[in-house]
Amino acid sequence: MKWFIFFSIISVLNLTSGYEKRAVTFSFSTFYANHMVLQRGPRGASVWGHSPKKGDKIDLYLDDQHSGSITVDSHGIWQGVVHNPGGNHGYTLTASSTLGNITLKDVWFGDVWLCSGQSNMAFTVGQLANATDEVMDTASHQDIRLFKAKPRLSTTPLTEFTRGNIGEQWLLPTSASVKYFSAVCWLFGKYLSSHVSYPIGLVESDWGGTPVEAWSSTDAIQKCNSTQRHISPSPVNQHSNNVLWNGMIHPFLKSTIYGALWYQGEANSPNAFDYSCRFPAMIDDWRSKFHSASLQTVDAMFPFGFVQLAPNRNTSAIGSFPLVRWAQTANHGRVPNDRLTNVFMAVALDLPDYASPRGHIHPRLKHDVAARLVLGALAVAYNRSGIDYQGPYPSSYTLHRDSNTLTIEYDNGRSPIDVRNTNGFQICCSLSHKVCHAYAHDYGWTNAPIKSHDTSSITLDTSNCSLSHHAIGGIRYEWSESPCDLKQCAIYGAANYLPSPPFIVTRLFQ
Repeated sequence: MKWFIFFSIISVLNLTSGYEKRAVTFSFSTFYANHMVLQRGPRGASVWGHSPKKGDKIDLYLDDQHSGSITVDSHGIWQGVVHNPGGNHGYTLTASSTLGNITLKDVWFGDVWLCSGQSNMAFTVGQLANATDEVMDTASHQDIRLFKAKPRLSTTPLTEFTRGNIGEQWLLPTSASVKYFSAVCWLFGKYLSSHVSYPIGLVESDWGGTPVEAWSSTDAIQKCNSTQRHISPSPVNQHSNNVLWNGMIHPFLKSTIYGALWYQGEANSPNAFDYSCRFPAMIDDWRSKFHSASLQTVDAMFPFGFVQLAPNRNTSAIGSFPLVRWAQTANHGRVPNDRLTNVFMAVALDLPDYASPRGHIHPRLKHDVAARLVLGALAVAYNRSGIDYQGPYPSSYTLHRDSNTLTIEYDNGRSPIDVRNTNGFQICCSLSHKVCHAYAHDYGWTNAPIKSHDTSSITLDTSNCSLSHHAIGGIRYEWSESPCDLKQCAIYGAANYLPSPPFIVTRLFQ
C-alpha cells in the first residue's frame, strides 16, 4: 500500500497540465492507430492530432479520396471529421500537411463502444470459468478490434494517453489480446457483432475498487453537492474525485464513440443514497462533454448501458447493495425512464458465484451479463423492434383485506410471467400507519410469500401483517445483497427468461 501511494503521488506530481510535455511532431493522437475502428456515423468520425506548425493546413484522405481540410490551432492541435464512404473494407487514412504525410492502414468504419467501471468490468476473459474455450474462439471474430487503456490517475484533465498508458492499441482478436481484455466488454462485442454487418470497436478503460466520483468531472460532482457525503481522500489516490475522469475518460473526448457500457457501484455501497444523483449526473456530463469535444460527432444523448449489481456474500444480509441497485435506476426501478433516457441495463441479481476464485463479489457469469446487455442495446441503442429486453415489472397493486392478500399485476397483463419460487417479497407492517422506508426502525419488514399466481399476476400472503392492527406501508422485492440462487429468483419473463428487477414501493396500501 505504501508503494502504491508513493507511485500515485509521483504520477500526479508529473502532471502539470492537460497537454503533457513531449516533443511535438506532426502526428495522429495516440488513440488512432492501424487496424482501428472509426465511428461509421451518422455524424462522421472525429480525427485529430498534433503539429508543431500552428496555422498549417491539414488535408485528410480516405484511400485517395479527399475527406476535408482543417487548420492547426494555437495549441498545435488539428481536428477534423471524416465520413464513412460506405465500403466494406479497411481504408488507408492519411493526413497531409506542409510537413509531410502520416498514414494509418486497415482503418474500418463501425460502431465504437467505450467500456468503463470498476473490477467487474476489468474482470478479464482469462478469468472466466471457460477461459480456455473463449480465448481460442477468436478466428471468427476478426471484425472486432480492441483498445485498452492502462490505469492512470491525474489531478488535471489529460488531452490524450501517453504510449506507456495504452495496454492494447487497436489489436485484432487473438488468444493473447483477448485473454487480458474485459470479459463483459469482449462478450458484448462478440454477441452484438452477430446482429450487425459492420465492425465493432471495443475500448476498455476501468480500474477496480473505484467510486463513481473518481470517474466524474468537477461539473458532475457539483450537480450533487446537496447530497454529497463522499470525502475525497488525501493524499490523492484512485478513489479521489475526478482523477479517473481526468486520466482515463477525458483523453477520449475528442474521439467519436457510439455508446458506453458501465459496470460499477460496489465501491459506492457505503454511500448508496448519493448514487441516485451521482450516477445520472455522470451520464449527463459524459454525454455533454463527448458531444462538445468531438465536434458534435458523438450523439448528445448517446446510448448508455450498465450492469445492475450482482450478488455478493452468500448470506441473508440486506446490506446496502439493494439501495445501490435502486439508485442505479435513479429510483425508478427500471430503465429507460424520465431521468435516464436512452439507457439500458442488465439485471444481474440472480447470478451469484460464491465459489469464484476472484472472490464472491466477482462472479464469473459474464456471458449472461453480456447477453442481457446486448438485448438492451438492440432495443434501446439500435431501435430494433420486437426485442423483448426487460424482465417483468409491477403495474398495479390490489390489497384484499378480507383474505389478507395483495395481488401484483405485471406489465398490465400483457406479458406472461414465470414464477420460480415463492420467496423474495416483503411487506412493511406499520403500527403508526406511516409510509415505510428502505430501513424501517419503528416498524418492520416481514416476508410475504407468493400464495398463488396466474399468467401475469401473483398474490402475496400478507397474514404476517395483521391488518386489524397494522397498515401495510411498503412492498419490496428481492431486497437483499444476494437474494436468490442461480437464476432462481421469484419472477421471470416466461418468454425471454429475464429476471424481474428489484423494486421498492413506499406508500400506504389501503
